[in-house]
Amino acid sequence: MMSYVFEHAYPADELMPLTCRGRVRGQEPSRGDVDDALGKFSLTLIDTLDTLVVLNKTKEFEEAVKKVIKDVNLDNDIVVSVFETNIRVLGGLLGGHSVAIMLKEKGEHMQWYNGELLHMAKELGYKLLPAFNTTSGLPYPRVNLKFGVRHPEARTGTETDTCTACAGTLILEFAALSRFTGTSIFEEYARKALDFIWEKRQRSSNLVGVTINIHTGDWVRKDSGVGAGIDSYYEYLLKAYVLLGDDSFLERFNTHYDAIMRYISQPPLLLDVHIHKPMLNARTWMDSLLAFFPGLQVLKGDIRPAIETHEMLYQVIKKHNFLPEAFTTDFRVHWAQHPLRPEFAESTYFLYKATGDPYYLEVGKTLIENLNKYARVPCGFAAMKDVRTGSHEDRMDSFFLAEMFKYLYLLFADKEDMIFDIEDYIFTTEAHLLPLWLSTTNQTISKKNTTTEYTELDDSNFDWTCPNTQILFPNDPMFAQSIREPLKNVVDKSCPRGISRAEESLGSGPKPPLRARDFMASNPEHLEILKKMGVSLIHLKDGRVQLVQHAVQAASSLDAEDGLRFMQEMIELSSQQQKEQQLPPRAVQIVSHPFFGRVVLTAGPAQFGMDLSKHKSGTRGFVVTIKPYNGCSEITNPEAVKEKIALMQRGQCMFAEKARNIQKAGAIGGIVIDDNEGSSSDTAPLFQMAGDGKNTDDITIPMLFLFNKEGNIILDAIREYEAVEVLLSDKAKDRDLEMENMDQKLSENDSHKQNFEEASSASQDVVAVSEEPEGESSDVTDPDSLSPAHADSDSVSISDQDSYTPGTDEASTPEPASMQGDSQPQEQKTETESNSKVNWDNKVQPMESILADWNEDIEAFEMMEKDEL
Repeated sequence: MMSYVFEHAYPADELMPLTCRGRVRGQEPSRGDVDDALGKFSLTLIDTLDTLVVLNKTKEFEEAVKKVIKDVNLDNDIVVSVFETNIRVLGGLLGGHSVAIMLKEKGEHMQWYNGELLHMAKELGYKLLPAFNTTSGLPYPRVNLKFGVRHPEARTGTETDTCTACAGTLILEFAALSRFTGTSIFEEYARKALDFIWEKRQRSSNLVGVTINIHTGDWVRKDSGVGAGIDSYYEYLLKAYVLLGDDSFLERFNTHYDAIMRYISQPPLLLDVHIHKPMLNARTWMDSLLAFFPGLQVLKGDIRPAIETHEMLYQVIKKHNFLPEAFTTDFRVHWAQHPLRPEFAESTYFLYKATGDPYYLEVGKTLIENLNKYARVPCGFAAMKDVRTGSHEDRMDSFFLAEMFKYLYLLFADKEDMIFDIEDYIFTTEAHLLPLWLSTTNQTISKKNTTTEYTELDDSNFDWTCPNTQILFPNDPMFAQSIREPLKNVVDKSCPRGISRAEESLGSGPKPPLRARDFMASNPEHLEILKKMGVSLIHLKDGRVQLVQHAVQAASSLDAEDGLRFMQEMIELSSQQQKEQQLPPRAVQIVSHPFFGRVVLTAGPAQFGMDLSKHKSGTRGFVVTIKPYNGCSEITNPEAVKEKIALMQRGQCMFAEKARNIQKAGAIGGIVIDDNEGSSSDTAPLFQMAGDGKNTDDITIPMLFLFNKEGNIILDAIREYEAVEVLLSDKAKDRDLEMENMDQKLSENDSHKQNFEEASSASQDVVAVSEEPEGESSDVTDPDSLSPAHADSDSVSISDQDSYTPGTDEASTPEPASMQGDSQPQEQKTETESNSKVNWDNKVQPMESILADWNEDIEAFEMMEKDEL
């Protein structure tokens, strides 16, 4: 994999695996907060250094270290995330230094090494310190590598909030830097931030919120869980104890852990709650970042809930091939992206190490097979844009090589496969290796216990020592199997709705007096109950009614809680009713040479024509451009169109009219390409094509819509290869491996010299709804009307009239562009950054070269697949 990075992306921060080039910040469309990880410092290369040594690629590691020392510039005028830069770059440099000195001591490799990576780490550490210039000690979320925070040219320093994980995931890297260098300031700053978060915990529940004000310490988001925004804060408390030997970190972790298991853990689920009212769930969905938690529970020694949650997550993966970014409590997709996150693989590795159960090797094999089958593309592995359709995103985050490769290799590796003892190191949250001997080196910080007001814990698992799994549970694979067995069908059968925490605390006490599904606005008794719960009913001009709750108007605190629960149920019910009228996204898959199904474009559906969800085989055929291109009059090239899939441009007439014209010419399907130059699914929500207000039962062929950028992929492919065959379906199908293998043999004698730059550069597959437009479906008088996805989450409205609310099929709330690491989504922004001292020009390879590269560099995964399984 590193050969792809070196050949196609270096010295850029990330590889774009669909277009086979590097992602350079400022040269690609802004992705908002996701781009804050990019600092023009060869991110992927630094993040992957210690992975090369784990994989026993010592020569490649030595070359990579020399490149980092020679080329990487840390003094760029660029604003980066403090959190991401710490865990990926500072952690990568420290991990690289750790294994470099280990190899040097062995006497065979790195004999020239003189701590250069550590010097760079120290330089970077000093560049991050200005972010800590706050009264609380919590760092600003962003810092300018050249100008810091307060400098007039810094372009940052106005933020007021940061996520708990962003401020609480520094101690391992900063303490290691202090211990390696003897400079105590780094560890001091990280400890101060942790101390402040601990002091600001909600004292009655011992939980922390997701977002905190860095100046006042007030909680901005008061929901609490173990997923995005908080996750690695808990992880670093426990691991700081392991690495540094300070009992206060373990005491804090155990206090939090007791609260997590008391309120958030609802086996096998982990649901967010309110920090002030922990008996109330804050949401009905879970995000994928919580998949790390079973691994942390293994380190804690609490094996049973780890097995239960891991098994639930595995069932979700088996249903969708990958873990969606978020999914509901009944295991529907909530956010459909999957950026190849490693957290589930991490937990799988730790559970196998703890139990020795070969079941977890089978889990690992499934992960590898799914990666190779659905995510592998000519230049690497592409993130999934939508797990439901199998569409790709031109993205391969650095954590894929830093963590996913590492954990999967270690899962299958025998002790003799390793050139060093992995047990001598602790993994950071980015899976970087820090040696345990740091606990006794350069202890410049006195180990005074500043933790106060602990809750007395009676659980014997909370002893102040490292847990030993050998004595916490029977070291017998059947033990884990007995815990998994009741959960093996939990996703297929859907999880039954359990009683609420409030009901549980009351034993068999009274249930809420009114359920959302039973409510009738015309029932006087129901209206009286609403009033008691502090819920007001407002009649709107369009005949709908709107519900608003004011807890202070409730008859009692218990009635207020009933009202809140009723409103949550009503929001969920309203969203579900909308989804039942929505159409899901469709897929356009290029199946001809040289793609063979590897390029998948998510397409907008039509409200007329063939329903692809009822025709699982889809419609397959060669594409042809029609004349006239807008398809608004009789087709003049019917001989070329017959038995083909017609390509046409949006505009000039209704979609249904286009469909009738190409159907009359003999087309078996149609693809409408947006005429708005540069439009892309990356920046626009999913659209579906509306009818013309008339009966459209006469249209029997499938019609799909592609934005301009995705449509150009097909048009460029036609210019390059002439005969291009596509599959129109409800979701991507398995690629044609037999034809692909045959083509690979033929390509040895028949190479293509043409460049495929334009088609590749547009391969950003669809559907992330990053913001929801407010408009309804276009009126039938609007030519070429489209129906944008949207969801009104500001109010709950009920209507006796049937209405159509178009959009994506699974999202009841707006999806973020992405969750990156543990940071929370902020505002979108575009930056023009200065060049560093290396050449950042894009490099695009001919398609023949790309395919040849793909054939040569798959050794790592093949070795894992051929392991003892």
